[in-house]
Amino acid sequence: MTKRIRTFFDSLDFLEVDTPVLSREVLPETTIDPLAVPLPSLNESRYLQASPEALMKRLLAAGSGPIYQFAHAFRLGERGMLHDIEFTMLEWYAPGWTLDRAAEVLDTLCQMTIGSSGVERISCRNAFLTHAGIDPFLASVEDFCRVAAHLQIQIPKSLEQSIGNWFEIFLSEVVGPRLGYARPVILEAWPVCHAAFAALSSDSPPTAQRFELFIQGIEVANGWQELVDPEHLLERIHEANQARVQDRRDSLPIPHRLIEAHRFGMPQALGVAIGFDRLVMLATHNASIDDTRSFSSERA
Repeated sequence: MTKRIRTFFDSLDFLEVDTPVLSREVLPETTIDPLAVPLPSLNESRYLQASPEALMKRLLAAGSGPIYQFAHAFRLGERGMLHDIEFTMLEWYAPGWTLDRAAEVLDTLCQMTIGSSGVERISCRNAFLTHAGIDPFLASVEDFCRVAAHLQIQIPKSLEQSIGNWFEIFLSEVVGPRLGYARPVILEAWPVCHAAFAALSSDSPPTAQRFELFIQGIEVANGWQELVDPEHLLERIHEANQARVQDRRDSLPIPHRLIEAHRFGMPQALGVAIGFDRLVMLATHNASIDDTRSFSSERA
């Protein structure tokens, strides 16, 4: 599968790159905890990367053009049938691309790996209305509570009562598991509160130009039209750190090199991250990513 995918991206004139696994900087995200590695001889800590995103974007800003890589990624506290502390990420970035072009590439990748034919694109609003009977853009916290009780969703007692948290609960428990059975589904046009580092649309009201790919109820990829303005990026990073503190997580340092790269010249671009272990799991009709790997974190 790696050979086939490399040949495909090479045919599109993408450059395969290799970015550091260990870096001084990390891109703060609300719910992802990176692994810090103390380096006593240097009197500092560095981070095992949860994704190659920040470093690949620095290459993009330096004029790399379209790039991809198979990267080792690390996330603390993630273990299960679909998760491990260390895993493989297939990540790619393309200057000037839109979701329409990315959807064509995702369709081809799915055909090459799982033998599907065509992808379906559906907005978050339509997916939530269809599968949960609620509009995530108009619903209040009380509306989510009422529908959750009706659907008998198990809610963590510690859940902070916010629209963003309710959206995540419904996506993971109700909507996501119902997507991508007839063919892969691209879930697009996300609420602004879940924009992460995606640009916003010019619609009124705006939506986040973010998307996720679901196959057989499993999230396999996510991506977005990149946020290129350095001040807006810095604002999103501060928001992510504030949310981390509210969720009793440590605030993470600001990635100043990434901010400077955006000031230097970040192009309009689109980026996609694919959980490669999950893709292989689906292609080989297995129930766990462990069934497709020589080593899990316990066997390493």
